[in-house]
Amino acid sequence: MIDLRSDTVTKPTEEMRKASYEAEVGDDVYGEDPTVLKLEEAAAEILGKEAALFVTSGTQGNQIAVLTHTTPGNEILLEEESHIFYYESGAASAFAGVQTRTIKGERGAMDPLAIAAAIRGEDQHFPETGLICLENTHNRAGGAILPLENMKGIYEIAQKSNIPVHVDGARLFNAVANAPYSMNDFTQYCDTVQVCLSKGLGAPVGSIIAGDKDFIKKARKWRKRLGGGLRQVGVIAAPGFIALTKMRERLSEDHEKAIELQAGLANTKGLEISNTVDTNIVVVNVKDLNVTSDQFVSALKEHGILAVTFGPTLVRFVTHYDVTMEQIHEVVSTVNKMISK
Repeated sequence: MIDLRSDTVTKPTEEMRKASYEAEVGDDVYGEDPTVLKLEEAAAEILGKEAALFVTSGTQGNQIAVLTHTTPGNEILLEEESHIFYYESGAASAFAGVQTRTIKGERGAMDPLAIAAAIRGEDQHFPETGLICLENTHNRAGGAILPLENMKGIYEIAQKSNIPVHVDGARLFNAVANAPYSMNDFTQYCDTVQVCLSKGLGAPVGSIIAGDKDFIKKARKWRKRLGGGLRQVGVIAAPGFIALTKMRERLSEDHEKAIELQAGLANTKGLEISNTVDTNIVVVNVKDLNVTSDQFVSALKEHGILAVTFGPTLVRFVTHYDVTMEQIHEVVSTVNKMISK
């Protein structure tokens, strides 16, 4: 099978497996795991923040951020198809007791003026705006990169109202790989950020949240409350360290594969590319084939290709480390043959 369902399906490299086996470990709840400490220190430096915390997943990292920044009864502002709103099982309301207020974005980017208008004024009828959440890159916008100026505009508005900004940066390293900016250029326009180690970077598990030292101290307690306090966790932090320090530079290779896939599928009769391919995600509309996305995905599977539905007629393909350029060409050839029958 050629698996293009997600970059979460990547397997750890041999170096990661060896690092896991040889990792120096200790009890992380006591702050005694040297491998975790090394990972968190490196992450904080790379992300341009005072401190960082290793968590089990991107969803856990995002929800810890919501819990740490807000109080029950607050309202959080976020894009209408953001991961925190769309794919995290209503956790913000279930755990933090906050309500979500969604704003329609353009390729995942919310208008700063819309954010300013949505911030609640002082009135007993209204919840307080407790947090603004951004997503970069934006999954449901087809891996779109939020422009730096957009992040800056929203952050400046947030600062004027004393509202923190959190970035779900699960694929933020993909944004940096394709932009003439550094990571710090992006993270300067947020108070906290979450990045995944287990997507394009290839680690088997884990994410990082980063912010100032006071935030991380509070976040650590929320991680414990959520059952995320782990023991000899260096065995999974060690692959995460390799992912963070050695796998970032190769993300542009995944983008090249996505561009190649886009070009090939764009020339296939009956298919329409639905997104501008900024990074490693290609979204295809199959409506002109008179089939649903479920039917198309099932047909792909029968031909040895795995993808996911992204709407009634939309299909998402995600390139990653474990898919070669030769396999991308095979996918294009197979889809063409499949449709021409």
